[in-house]
Amino acid sequence: MSGMEPDGSDFDPTRQEKTTAVSLPAPYPTSDETDVSDMAEAATEETNQHPASGSELPFSKARCIALVATLSGASFLNALGGQAVVIILPTIGRDLGVPDSRLQWILSSYFLTFGCFLLFWGRVADIYGKRKIFILGSGWLAVTMLVNPYLPNEIAFDLFRGLQGLGAAANVPTAIGILGTTFPPGKAKNYAFSCYAAGAPLGAVFGNLLGGIIAQYTSWKWVFVVVALMAAAITAAAIFIIPPQKHTLREEGASVAASIDWLGAVLITSGLLALLFALTEGNVVGWRTPWIPALIVVSVILVALFVLWQRHLERTGKRAPIVKVSMFSSMQFSAAMVIMAIFFSSFNGFLVYATFFYQDFQGLSTLDTTLRFLPTGLSGCITAAIVSQLLARVPTYVMLAVGNACISIAALLFAVPIPPDTIYWAYGFPAMIISVFGADTTWPCLILFTSHSLPQADQALGGALVNAMGQVGRAIGLAVATVIQTAVMAKERGISVEHAGPVKEWELASLLGLRAAEWWNFALGIAALALVLVFFRGSGIIGKAGGQKSERPVQTVGGRDDPESQKE
Repeated sequence: MSGMEPDGSDFDPTRQEKTTAVSLPAPYPTSDETDVSDMAEAATEETNQHPASGSELPFSKARCIALVATLSGASFLNALGGQAVVIILPTIGRDLGVPDSRLQWILSSYFLTFGCFLLFWGRVADIYGKRKIFILGSGWLAVTMLVNPYLPNEIAFDLFRGLQGLGAAANVPTAIGILGTTFPPGKAKNYAFSCYAAGAPLGAVFGNLLGGIIAQYTSWKWVFVVVALMAAAITAAAIFIIPPQKHTLREEGASVAASIDWLGAVLITSGLLALLFALTEGNVVGWRTPWIPALIVVSVILVALFVLWQRHLERTGKRAPIVKVSMFSSMQFSAAMVIMAIFFSSFNGFLVYATFFYQDFQGLSTLDTTLRFLPTGLSGCITAAIVSQLLARVPTYVMLAVGNACISIAALLFAVPIPPDTIYWAYGFPAMIISVFGADTTWPCLILFTSHSLPQADQALGGALVNAMGQVGRAIGLAVATVIQTAVMAKERGISVEHAGPVKEWELASLLGLRAAEWWNFALGIAALALVLVFFRGSGIIGKAGGQKSERPVQTVGGRDDPESQKE
């Protein structure tokens, strides 16, 4: 199910002294002591600079609602398209003659390109304009979706699924960026991010319904047609509703060559591609296959080279880096990124294995399985309304702690030895409600924290960063969960792991394997909770508009207050 995702739009990052080819103001917290309460003071300054004050809307109320709905459509559509294809996957395989061993690539090709190109498109959006990249990404998604069902063979089909991932990688992070730079800190921004966060679970629920109903009554091709029409509608709405961007980094006087770090883009894209590909294929060809660990080592080397290269660019100022390494000097910011990866891994893993439990173990139809996930969408809407109010009233660490605890409890309900023939309402229903309440509490807190931590000029990059962390966390977590599940099933069946086979209906070994995977998801949720309690305890209220005082001043990186910038 869902893939959650963030991004940014453009502020006017004012005129900074040009010590580098591109001036990148960056109020990242750099002290390990800096916490969310410090963000309130930064929010005050941001509010003073913003075209609208913390209590005002940047446009009319109707246009603001339309803007939030349009941008939340990126999150909604990403989750809807992914989950709908999951439901119709067996039917596609039969019609195209795709063997079971390669069927996963219909999904993986999309998630690979989506995860690998997030950082690249995030930086491009910050340079050329978030509005432009959002529109192009949404339009590209519509066109490739419409073509996909009419392709006659597996290779072409998988190729266009990958091209769809490119479109999603462009519009998902830019949506968060536009929200981050359009709304000043305060109630409106809290509502906007809460609505965006609710888009993913809602999209997943409607994806289940769409895929289930279409698979039951008509051709699977209509799934792609419907999603393409939705993407086209979002594209059209974006053209008329998203306001033009006043300033881009390119307009600040930097040439294209000086603005885009092509070497860094190649390094990080190649590194993530190698990592995600290895994690995806490891459970198919076996982790002992020599090229799997070799590819993981290569990916680690590429990512390490990327970090070193970004650090070099940031220190010398010869070119704008894709990611400022200095932002991770804040322990709290780094912890937030790790929490994002672990939280997303736990939540996504819970949904995946709950689907296996109902569809593969209990043998329910696609539609019956879909109905069991329906409460997640309904509770998502309610949670979004509640969280938008709590963001300005409850300390962030409390909300993060409650959110991750809820995700852990949801996985626990599927992990403990409750008889599998127990009625759905006894534990399946509460697990669905609790999981989405946890996700829609954690997600807006993290993206709002990221938005307040980064300068207006880097908001799309921030959206890309949190989404990339989520995708990497999802891939790693699911790979480990699959290894655990397969090992338990093989042990119970008395066979080797290589011959463990799939989940079988009402088989004890299959049930134990699914429970073991959910124990792993529970452990991930507890790990995220522990990080929250360690790094966010005592933090302030991230959703509160300016006016809250902080004992410590906010330190900045890459801007006028950064010692490194002054040295240059």
